[in-house]
Order: sequence, then C-alpha cells, then structure tokens
Amino acid sequence: MTVPGDGSPDAAGRFLAVDSGGSGLRVVVGEVGSGRRSGPLSSGEPVRTGARGIDPGHFMEQLVPMVRALVDQAEVSEVGTAVIGAAGLATLGDGLRAELPGALAREFGVRTVALAADAVTAYAGALGARPGAVVAAGTGLIAIGTDLTRWRRADGWGHLLGDCGGGAWIGRAGLEAALRAYDGRDGGSGALLSCAEEQFGAMAGLPGKLYPRSDRPAVLAAFAPRVAERAAVDPVAAGILRAAAGHMAESAVAVCPATGEPHVALTGGLFKMGEPLLVPLHEELAKRLPHARVVPAEGDPLDGAVRIARDLAAGALALPCDDVMLSVASPKGQGDHF
Repeated sequence: MTVPGDGSPDAAGRFLAVDSGGSGLRVVVGEVGSGRRSGPLSSGEPVRTGARGIDPGHFMEQLVPMVRALVDQAEVSEVGTAVIGAAGLATLGDGLRAELPGALAREFGVRTVALAADAVTAYAGALGARPGAVVAAGTGLIAIGTDLTRWRRADGWGHLLGDCGGGAWIGRAGLEAALRAYDGRDGGSGALLSCAEEQFGAMAGLPGKLYPRSDRPAVLAAFAPRVAERAAVDPVAAGILRAAAGHMAESAVAVCPATGEPHVALTGGLFKMGEPLLVPLHEELAKRLPHARVVPAEGDPLDGAVRIARDLAAGALALPCDDVMLSVASPKGQGDHF
C-alpha cells in the first residue's frame, strides 16, 4: 500500500489490525476512506502467557517492528485506530487491557483501541455485523453468536474440558478407537489402528509419546485428518465425524438468536476436511436450527479485525461491546468504553 506523504489522510483515517493466535501475529495497516490495506506481516511466534495472562511486553516486542515496517512502507507516521484480536483474551487478557492502549499511543499515536477475543474477530470476518452464529473450529472449537445487543459463547474450554467436535477431540476419539481395536474391545477400528501405527508407531508406546507433550492438543488434532480419510469406508470413523458434527451443532444452537433469520457460518482449518465432516454437520444444523440460514464465511479473523477497525474509525461499530469479548478504550481512559 502506498500513501503519498502530501495527500495522506490524517491519522484518524488510518487503522492497524492484528490477529494474535497460536501461530503468532498477523498484522495489516490500512485506510478507512479508500479501503486500501497492506499485505499482512506475520511473526510466526505465539505471544507468551505469564502470571497476568497474555504478556503485553512480549506482544509489543513482536508488534512494534512489524507495524513500523508497514507504516514506513505506507509513508505515514501515525495510526488513529487499532484493533487487536487475540486468542485467550476473554480469560487471559487483563494485562493487554491494562497496558496496550497506552503502549500503542506512545509508539504510533493510536487514539482508539479495540481489544477483541479471537472468536469475535472470527465472527466479524465471517458475518460482519449481522445477527447469527459462527462455529470456529481448528485444534479446538468455540461457537459465538449475537443478536447485536450482547454476545453468547459456547465451549472453547480446551481439550481436557471441552472443545467438543474440534480437531483434538476428533483425533482423540480416533486414537481411542485404534486402541480399542488393539486391545480387542468393542467399538474399535482396525482401519484407524493401522493409521495410528503408521503415524505414531507401536500402540504400546503411544501414551509415552503423547502425555508428556506440551503441544498435546496439536498432536491429537494431527490425527483428525486420518479419521476423515477413513470415514467413507470405516463406520467407526464415520461415526466419530457424525458425533463431532452433533457437538458443533449443539454449540451453534446454544449461541444462535432464536428469532428472525440469523445467519450461521463455519470458519477455521478443520472444515478443510470437506464432505466427511461438512455433510453430517449441515444435516445437523438444518435439523436443529431450521430458522437459520447457513452461509459461507466471508473472511477470516484478520479480515474481521479489519472490519471492526474500519467501522470503529468511521463511528459505525454495530457489534456489541462489553468488558470481556469486545472492549473499546482510549489511551487516556483505558477502562472507558464507548
């Protein structure tokens, strides 16, 4: 994006949008009026968490050089609006809420900061400012919905307590079926046992390879595509995906507005599995949410952060704000919500 110095809009017309997740930061800058935005820069390193949750110091260490590179390329010096979408913000975001507005003001002249849970930016990217529900599924799973007056969320509780139907859940169920076949118990799948042995080696060594891993959810999720591969020929694998679809639909029902014609969208890498998962999921959604309209997701969480930034800078933000899911503050009043 090139913005000539003599024709550049003032800082209020420029925005910064950030998507912070398990694979690091993705960052763009852009203009509100022209619709232009830079290509994204990516860090490739997740932001650390500490005693106060997401580490604001580490966040800024990564963010500052990326934003400086983008604003230098755009030949601007200040950015008026910043939207930060962050995984874990709802439960681990106290440090970011306390420190980011001031830090962004000092570094880039930011006047308005929105901090959003990654589920909110996923929603905004998929549906914009329409009532409905979004199921975001990758390694984990969360559903989020709104009637444009408040947010509702379901699941997203992690691989030990929830994320039902997500990649780690499917992978764990597939490995359980493999171990059942290994033991000779009912409910096992010889097809999945073969897949598991190809991927992990001898089943007797699987617990030692899995339990000590700090990235255990990702390891479990890595087996989910093997379940999808076998679903067409293995009834156990197909049953796992039908169960996953049921869990996803349950979460969508829990957050979807009960009146009107809300839109429902699916977003996240898990849906790249295609028909083995999508066919039973669409069947479940049609059965459980007959008043809703299932639509394709229009964009991803970074697109959602951009949408929120443009609406916020234009004074047209229609998504609901609260203290957890989406909060808007000025650096001089870091707890003041507009």
